Amino acid sequence: MSKIATVSASDAETGAMGQKYLIAGDAAALRMWHEEAPSDGGEPHVRDYETVGYVVSGKVEVTVDGETTPLAAGDSWHVPKGATRSYRIVETLTAIEATSPPARDANDA
Repeated sequence: MSKIATVSASDAETGAMGQKYLIAGDAAALRMWHEEAPSDGGEPHVRDYETVGYVVSGKVEVTVDGETTPLAAGDSWHVPKGATRSYRIVETLTAIEATSPPARDANDA
């Protein structure tokens, strides 16, 4: 029996905000935002996990503790645990994020 867990993006569960839950371990989880339409990003919020991400295509503005950074395809970002954050999708976005500890359901916006 293989010790490697796998999840196909086509079979991955979709969260309430459109994120695909790709794979999760004990300390980190990977999710994908696929072809998300432009949006205002909603209210700034705080999460109890750290996030690192990579823009596959499109454009997004990530605001962390009041500082906004524009990101485009090929860029990556880091949001510390406990930081106030918001995301504004400027151009249809596909991005991959890893969270630690793993984000899931009500705690993963």
